[in-house]
Amino acid sequence: MAIAIVAGAIANKPLNGGESWVRLSWILGLRRLGFDVYFAEVLGAAACVDAAGRPAAFADSVNRAHLEGVVGEFALRDRTSLLDERGERLYGLDAAQLGEVISEAEVLFDVSGHLGAMSPAARARRRVYVDLDPGFTQAWHADPSLAFALSGYDRYVTVGLNVGSAGCPVPVAGVQWIATLPPIVLDEWTGGRPGRETDEQADRDANRFTTVATWRTPYGPIEIGGRSLGLKHHEFRRLIELPGLVDGAQFELALDIDRADAEDLRALQTHGWSVVSPRRVAGTPDDFRDYVRRSFAEFSVAQPAYVQTRSGWFSDRTAAYLAAGRPALVQDTGVGRTLELGEGLLTFSTPREAAERARRIVADPVAHAQAARSLAERHLDSDRVLARLLQALGIGG
Repeated sequence: MAIAIVAGAIANKPLNGGESWVRLSWILGLRRLGFDVYFAEVLGAAACVDAAGRPAAFADSVNRAHLEGVVGEFALRDRTSLLDERGERLYGLDAAQLGEVISEAEVLFDVSGHLGAMSPAARARRRVYVDLDPGFTQAWHADPSLAFALSGYDRYVTVGLNVGSAGCPVPVAGVQWIATLPPIVLDEWTGGRPGRETDEQADRDANRFTTVATWRTPYGPIEIGGRSLGLKHHEFRRLIELPGLVDGAQFELALDIDRADAEDLRALQTHGWSVVSPRRVAGTPDDFRDYVRRSFAEFSVAQPAYVQTRSGWFSDRTAAYLAAGRPALVQDTGVGRTLELGEGLLTFSTPREAAERARRIVADPVAHAQAARSLAERHLDSDRVLARLLQALGIGG
């Protein structure tokens, strides 16, 4: 059986079920295609914290508990390697064992360049960089003043569907990017956990638009084409009056927002947004999936770097909503070049468009729910997405 490695951040993002699903979708999708899949991650000591966010030893950390829960649930215990920044074993396979597996693998998918130049990764016969932040990744690479670089990889993949094409100013700097939609394992998003069906139906009947988000990302603004591009919270501020513009709908954010942004939080709540803790409602993969299923639809903005460059960025979170049969109303990044818009998946550029399209979903929820799942089946099914990508990479028959 051919081996594939997926490298990325799960222990590094504890109590974040959505981020775990990003890596799991690649792992489970490749497994469905017949690969023996291993997961690799590096965790620095400074990232280890307890449930209250205080520094902790790995053995006592929420990072360990979160990783063990995820790999245990998805049968990855004996196919996981977590190393510290010095290459010492924290969990699972040690560096030598991981290096042996990597040397035998058909491909190593390094999500967001997580492994980078870590020595076991150098043994891979085919290293593929998976870019989840189109615009940021390329701008950092093109800036000689930054230490960031994309060297050492054989191929480069991005969820920016328009990167490298006419009309998209994201700098490619000589890198040939292969565009892909995020894969989603459809079977993981059907049905529900026993005992949750009644609650899920009640919440959907409440016409509750939701999303899971971080108010301020760890990235600062970037400059592309001489323009400084802001961050996601600037876009949320533009849409702050939306709940008052859509009769019969509720808007909820599972929002990671710092206490320093208390003024923004008060403004959201004053304008009718419900704000809940993402750690409470979406901290594990199961909880995140339940939260999506209990939602009526998704509503979310995007980073200006995705929007203003028309990068075609498509969110793995939106893919989950669609796969669960939940319509998505999201800020326009240029995805209409690739995907059909208007039913199930709707985009907006202005507050007025956002309100009008939210009303459209509320007026015909059944049709939009059916269209959402149909779009996921046609375009996001991991069997299709990953098979197409493997063919583009020259892997397999």
